[in-house]
Amino acid sequence: MQTFASHFSPVRGYLSACTAGLPTRRTLSASRAALDSWAAGSLDPVVVGAQLERCRALYAAIAGVPVERVAAGSQVSQLVSVVATSLPDGAEVLCAEGDFSSLTHPFEQLARRGVRVRYAPVDGLAAAIGPDTSLVAFSLVQSAGGEVADHAGIAAAAAAVGARTLVDLTQSLGWLPTGARSFDYTVCHSYKWLCCPRGLAFLTVREDLDDALVPIAAGWCSADDVWGSCYAGRTPLAAGAGRFDVSPVWHTVVGAEPALELFAALDAERVRAHAVGLANAARGVLGLPEGESAIVAWADPDGSALAAMRDRGIVASGRAGNARVAFHLWNTPEDVDLLASALRR
Repeated sequence: MQTFASHFSPVRGYLSACTAGLPTRRTLSASRAALDSWAAGSLDPVVVGAQLERCRALYAAIAGVPVERVAAGSQVSQLVSVVATSLPDGAEVLCAEGDFSSLTHPFEQLARRGVRVRYAPVDGLAAAIGPDTSLVAFSLVQSAGGEVADHAGIAAAAAAVGARTLVDLTQSLGWLPTGARSFDYTVCHSYKWLCCPRGLAFLTVREDLDDALVPIAAGWCSADDVWGSCYAGRTPLAAGAGRFDVSPVWHTVVGAEPALELFAALDAERVRAHAVGLANAARGVLGLPEGESAIVAWADPDGSALAAMRDRGIVASGRAGNARVAFHLWNTPEDVDLLASALRR
């Protein structure tokens, strides 16, 4: 049986999917071919446009939503801004303390319109939702520490007061089977756990909410017929969430398609068990209790653990005073052994 790691070039000690994923073999080949095609003057944007539509369909399958519910962009903050600027004046937005700023920053820029951003611990978000809350925005898996949010409890509490949900799947989709179906809006950048080249992000919008949002970055790619909508006077919006599209990064799309094909074909539960199993083995090395996340973080205020890992060739990261490692498809028990050796555990 083909192993997860066989889809990647051999790599040792890369424990940083939470920072950036590694390219699959097919993604690397496709990306190189795209550069060669560009150099030869034969990169065809019509062909790339068809690839983008296949990427949209693959992402929809991975996220568990209909394809017409998916918009494509290049940055999470850009897509969050579509939701943020559509809030009414004076709205209250509830966010998780310490969440990633690409999710929270767009809301903080609306203070002049009376939009209020309130923060609560991620494990207390459901309880913090009140009658004045218009939107609850949180990452399903927190970047700094890897905590998995109680998304079902938060969504239920939001629905009880008529608040909508915006969930960032960037640190979850690709290893955690929970997709986009249960939320009003989701965003996800594909370069981490979905192993795509950087520059392709996705927004999902619940079926009856397209008209609640303003496509503030609408352009020629925001129509169903992009080549018939290049010039002023003929710029209709797409019928579905594609109205929130922006012009794609061509080379990224070419490399993204084979990566998304892989994740659409994988057994999501097997991926979760693999990643969390290795993460729990690492927690055992570190003397931490088992958890439910593929991300492992522990206090490292002086950076000594991060330095020790780097000295042994481990690629890891430090965030918010923590050392942080993550386990994904290419990782094996040998990476846990290397971690133990680096930290002398």
